[in-house]
Amino acid sequence: MSMASTNKSDSLIAHIFYVLRGNPITALAFILLASFITCALFGPLIVPYDPLASNTSNALMPPSVDHWFGTDNLGRDVFSRVIVATRLDLLISVSAVALSFVIGSILGSVAGYWGGWLDAILNRLLDTIMAFPLFVLAMGIVAALGNTIENIVYATALINIPFYARLVRAEVNIRRDAGFALAAKLSGNSDLRVLAVHIFPNALPPMMVQISLNLGWAILNAAGLSFIGLGVRPPTPEWGIMVAEGANFVISGEWWLALFPGLWLMLAVFTFNLLGDGLRDIVDPRKRT
Repeated sequence: MSMASTNKSDSLIAHIFYVLRGNPITALAFILLASFITCALFGPLIVPYDPLASNTSNALMPPSVDHWFGTDNLGRDVFSRVIVATRLDLLISVSAVALSFVIGSILGSVAGYWGGWLDAILNRLLDTIMAFPLFVLAMGIVAALGNTIENIVYATALINIPFYARLVRAEVNIRRDAGFALAAKLSGNSDLRVLAVHIFPNALPPMMVQISLNLGWAILNAAGLSFIGLGVRPPTPEWGIMVAEGANFVISGEWWLALFPGLWLMLAVFTFNLLGDGLRDIVDPRKRT
């Protein structure tokens, strides 16, 4: 590795720590995110019980030393199921947001830079998608294609594309005639290079906020689909399924079945909502001076 690459890497790390020191809330969000990632990667290895193993003799036991979050109606350990479900929920959320980010960024960049009929067609397509209530549209897509994990990801990605396409279009449209863009073009750079290397990086800061919000919303969307029976199928551990199953027992006093998966879901959404400002400051070129 060259000295220049090493210095650039050290500068980026120093910048990240500078941002985290200046914003304790963002630092807390990154700590929580690291915890969720750890649960997603190593959850099946660290949980005390098999999340799918039932034991009717231990059914509906309240939280205790042996079962921190209690057990469900089949005797399965709720804590183990909540931790293992982290992998699936994060996988759905990250996959859907990554897919919508890539597609939306490409569409928005092309429409914002070249405009014309491309821009007109894109706006009509985005208006069509956003004319429907987004969760209802996701329900319709999953119901039509089948409630598999892949279809949940596709449905969640599709309804998120307009957010990125419109945001990128506006940012690129503002900067395509800026001095730095014209200078790069006069230096012999192609339009595609000017767009990808000089204009698009300046559109990333506001998009980081959108990404963090959409990650939380995508988790809620997946959990909501599972809650109404259109998402992941039982007995797969998933937060929305666990809340739906636990809701049936709240009235009889087994409050822990819905409470702990719901709290874990709320904490995940809370974490992603707090990440936005920090991610924006980290990728903003103007913050690195």
